[in-house]
Amino acid sequence: MRHARRRIFRRGARFAAVGGLLCGGLMVTHAMASEPSASSRAPESAARLAADKGAGLVSRLGTARTAGSWIADDGRPVVAVTDSATAAEVEKAGARPKVVRHSMRELKSVTQALKSAPRVAGTAWAMDYVNNEVVVQADSSVSAADWSRMTKMAQGMGSSVRMERTQGTFTTRLNGAQPMFSTGGRCSAGFNVTNGKNEFILTAGHCGPAGSVWFADNQGTKQLGQTITTAFPGNDFSLIQYNNGENDTGNNVVAIGNGKGVQILGAADATVGQRVFRSGSTSGLHDGRVKGLNATVNYPEGTVTGLIETDVCAEPGDSGGPLFSEGIALGVTSGGNGDCTSGGTTFFQPITKAMTALAVKLTGPGAQGQGASGATAQNSPAPATSRGTAVAPGSVAPGSVQAVGSGGSVPFLDRLTDPQNIGPGLLVIAGSIIALVATRYIRTEQDRNRYRRQYSQSWG
Repeated sequence: MRHARRRIFRRGARFAAVGGLLCGGLMVTHAMASEPSASSRAPESAARLAADKGAGLVSRLGTARTAGSWIADDGRPVVAVTDSATAAEVEKAGARPKVVRHSMRELKSVTQALKSAPRVAGTAWAMDYVNNEVVVQADSSVSAADWSRMTKMAQGMGSSVRMERTQGTFTTRLNGAQPMFSTGGRCSAGFNVTNGKNEFILTAGHCGPAGSVWFADNQGTKQLGQTITTAFPGNDFSLIQYNNGENDTGNNVVAIGNGKGVQILGAADATVGQRVFRSGSTSGLHDGRVKGLNATVNYPEGTVTGLIETDVCAEPGDSGGPLFSEGIALGVTSGGNGDCTSGGTTFFQPITKAMTALAVKLTGPGAQGQGASGATAQNSPAPATSRGTAVAPGSVAPGSVQAVGSGGSVPFLDRLTDPQNIGPGLLVIAGSIIALVATRYIRTEQDRNRYRRQYSQSWG
């Protein structure tokens, strides 16, 4: 009777172990299948397809026959052309042509002339593709004499230039916010990037010089990392290397407040007319449209070129925060004027240009769905309660919105037991193998002991 119970126990243990192997295999298969495929990580939206079509036509037709492209309110790509023959080509290709007076070559000559003129802090300019002109802006800090001199210069360039006075001043958006604190001020985290060995935060260059130490709290107890390289002025980007060389959260999510975040799937260049979203630790989530590209801003600290101009608001402390659309990274916040109560203009450092210069790419799932230059992603702590007319996360489409944590590190055991990972399945498989080996060992020992007893009884 006792031997029968042992046999039943051994068989039950073997069946349980085999069942565990099968169950563990299914769990691993399910976890791997739940990972998004390369094709699903960066879906081609209608806006992205329209932007690519317009940009492709401008590249093919050349700067002497075109003057930029943009996305119209109805979502169709529009290409500015200088003659009817080119307009026919654009229409045949499936885009909407708009015949304009000045070519891209002419508009670029205007911006070159402006760059060659004496620098005036508080001024900015960018190409307005829709109105076929270069818009020169001067904030309230520009003197009447400087404004008069610039106006006379613009008049000599003809109808290709429009002069505008703006409220407030063009400043970088540093100070007065969380989550990144240093002795030089406070900024917002941008995107998580990697060079293949270490992981970094890509943020604005004006946030601090190389060697700046950053903390997640204003008490200086939770050190994030240190700035290892910066480009400002000229450009406006920098890299902060994590203390341990990697981001503990391991994900690629932009926090947008209220415990929500947007999964970043890749990176691309912005397009005029594109609806975009900006998240910052001071003002939260806001949206607007791209107004111009290759903008130049003369900040008090120096001149920055090649920026994205938008009508999205920003406030001090939002510097370095991410600009994105439909889960695609576009840039990091540089500066601007106004605030999120009265509105204003905000400029962004293009993310693709920054990553190319730094030789980095997105971390996490977004690394598989990057644009031509590779891109970045981020899991910044949730922004502070926003002021002004912020965008409600559920009412817009900045990307795939999901719940996010506080931005802290995730314990190894929690990650190992997460059913979305392969860890639980591997644990079940390992336990089943140990059980099989153990039952086999026990049976072998029992057989050996039984043989010894029979032998001793036979030979006394």
